[in-house]
Amino acid sequence: MEQQSTVSAHGQGSANQPARERVGLALFGSAAVPHLLERLRQAEQAGVCQFWMTQLPTLPDTLTLFAAALVQTERLRLGTAIVPTYPRHPLVMAQQAYTLEELGPGRLRLGVGTSHRHSIEGVYGFSMVEPLEQLREYVSILRAALWDGTVDVQGRFYTARATFSRPMRVPILVSALRSRAFRLAGEVADGAISWMCPHPYLLEKARPALVEGATARGRPVPPLLAHVPVVLGTDWRVVLEAARSHLGFYGRAPFYRNMFADAGYPLGADGLLPEELIRNLVVWGDETTVAARLRELLAQGLDELIVALVPLADDRRELVQLMELLGNL
Repeated sequence: MEQQSTVSAHGQGSANQPARERVGLALFGSAAVPHLLERLRQAEQAGVCQFWMTQLPTLPDTLTLFAAALVQTERLRLGTAIVPTYPRHPLVMAQQAYTLEELGPGRLRLGVGTSHRHSIEGVYGFSMVEPLEQLREYVSILRAALWDGTVDVQGRFYTARATFSRPMRVPILVSALRSRAFRLAGEVADGAISWMCPHPYLLEKARPALVEGATARGRPVPPLLAHVPVVLGTDWRVVLEAARSHLGFYGRAPFYRNMFADAGYPLGADGLLPEELIRNLVVWGDETTVAARLRELLAQGLDELIVALVPLADDRRELVQLMELLGNL
């Protein structure tokens, strides 16, 4: 099976690219679908190059939304960060990716991951056993289906036997929080998508693990994509309060609590995010300051950034500001 990275083929995070090409905007699908499509069109008009969405259990289906977006936009690259693996057989995921790639050749990056135990077991009723090994097998089947066009696997977690009309080398990225996941991404994926990871942790622990995994398999090191919450505000105390309010869920989620501990920020029983953690996670300030900080993070060694707005007062106005900021990097 072909194991080379698709970094260059799909325009992923090369240090030779302009900053604007390496920074994308992330939205959650909590609004109505027509509103989300309008935001996608608006982002492209503002000059944003990448748009990312996360699939949550009861919100609009991201890949279906992307199908509509691909025929309503011309250049905007679309990425999932991420679609959970457990609810969708890898061949079903491959079918959807094939369809999207035909609608917008070279514009899709398919990010997949195991998601959270509370949703996979509590909402869907799947048993979340050895999630990293499940993800490894899932990506192997997905890559065979997409890149080779044929797959014949009787695995531990899945059976998959199918032949598609032709190969389509859609980049397959995986979510990663801790060192083992970043090593796995280096071994099997075309990118590692971090979420809520402090920047020093990504540079000092995640990247070395990513490199280790790629080196062990003799393949190019895939790009590291860092989630960056952004607050367009200059009063630190107000920014801190907004960040804690908007991001507080992660302090109560076990996978994230473990990652925060690895990063040197063990949380108390209340899950309150420490001020120093937020300083190393959230980018804040006026538009000039935020733009400079995003460029700095790229220069420090993060390949790409997935920027998500933490609203302060007027989320619509601030989102437009952020779109224009990203479009002019």
